[in-house]
Amino acid sequence: MSYKHIVVALDLGEQSEYLANRAANLARALDAKLSFIHIDINYTEIYTGLIEVNLMDSQVASTKNSTKQLQELGDKIDYPIDGILVGRGDLVDELSEAIDEKGFDLVVCGHNQDFWGKLLSNTRHMIHEVPVDLLVVPLKS
Repeated sequence: MSYKHIVVALDLGEQSEYLANRAANLARALDAKLSFIHIDINYTEIYTGLIEVNLMDSQVASTKNSTKQLQELGDKIDYPIDGILVGRGDLVDELSEAIDEKGFDLVVCGHNQDFWGKLLSNTRHMIHEVPVDLLVVPLKS
């Protein structure tokens, strides 16, 4: 099977560069386009109480920061990055929407093989819901 446009889902943690390089190596071997996606938490959906901080300003700053980090990561990768996407909300919902809009045919994601990875991983949800092929790269802590 040949993939044309790969998207790598990044959490911007310490293993993001490793995961991005793995995806870049695969894209290079397949002569495919490569994009990055990061989904921030939507705090307005989580918090329902009173708050004095303007969440919109905070979310705009968070999106700018995430975009900057992805651009810097793209500069470190020895492969051209076709697109950088930053969303907010549920990972699988936002990822599925991006797949429909951009035509990604492979999602690369990491899975932490530690206690927290077993307890809080999004991987199982992605396996059941993402409408294209999914490559899960094991990440050791």
